[in-house]
Amino acid sequence: MKNILNTVTAGLICTAITATMACAETRITYKSAKTTSSYYQMGVQIAEAMKAGSDGNIIVTVEESQGSVQNVMEVKSRGGDYVFTTPPVLVKLAQGGKAMFKDKADQKFDEIRALFPIPSLTMHFVMSLKSGVNDFSGMEGKTILLGKGSFGAKEGAKYLGLFGLEGKVKLAEVELSNAVSALKNGQIDGFVTAGSYPAPNVIEAAASTGVKIMSLNDEQIAKTKRAKLIIPAGTYAGQDSDIITTSLPVAAFTTTAMSDDAAYALTKTYWEGKKSMGMGAAWWNGVNKGLMANISGKIHPGAIRYYTEAGFTLTDAQL
Repeated sequence: MKNILNTVTAGLICTAITATMACAETRITYKSAKTTSSYYQMGVQIAEAMKAGSDGNIIVTVEESQGSVQNVMEVKSRGGDYVFTTPPVLVKLAQGGKAMFKDKADQKFDEIRALFPIPSLTMHFVMSLKSGVNDFSGMEGKTILLGKGSFGAKEGAKYLGLFGLEGKVKLAEVELSNAVSALKNGQIDGFVTAGSYPAPNVIEAAASTGVKIMSLNDEQIAKTKRAKLIIPAGTYAGQDSDIITTSLPVAAFTTTAMSDDAAYALTKTYWEGKKSMGMGAAWWNGVNKGLMANISGKIHPGAIRYYTEAGFTLTDAQL
């Protein structure tokens, strides 16, 4: 990868570490997502950033995952070197033994602690300029591609219902991977996708076809019960104003089995290298201090040490 971080001295890790641990190599297993997903690519970028930013003292091995639920479940059998990504809401469900974690409760779930936020799953409702659609009501009678099985497809279908459009739009039987070509040839009027922004398929559609990316108003956002997110103007070609949409926050987690020093080093190296990562992959530019509010559970004490030093504001629930 080209997005190599500016060198951060090994002192970031060695400072304040006990004599027995001083400058020791820290090995981490990072469980992300399927190899074809953007989140796996992010894992690879984080691994390279950690190695470069720690002068080789933090070595991260990225593992493929079948999804966030699996990542949480593996806490049961993993040790202090395990870092995984998942929406904070799944951690809350696991700790409460609810939904997909019903009858699967485990005391190790209570030991899960957050490290830092990563790019959120961001909803994009993308309409071609030819469709003439400027708001959700204008989608009635149009042909929309939701895809199948993904978070974006399920969330998109939910929003159509919430906004009174269920049964009033035509759902295209086309794979999401073909969304841009289907939009260009007029097979569909729009598509729904969820991923870190800027989303590659939206970039392509905006540059090649011309699109209108829908904004949600406060009432619509409240109905979705999702976090509000603003995609800044200029993110996509032809986008002259901010896009107000929703997102499913995602964060990196570990457990209390990880040492405070390791958690501190990981968190510090991540935040101090994020700007450089953003030079190579724009989705990192959407991560800022504001996303910390989306971490609803407790943060690892080692990470809290860094956030205190760096002047972050944390909630009582995170401490």
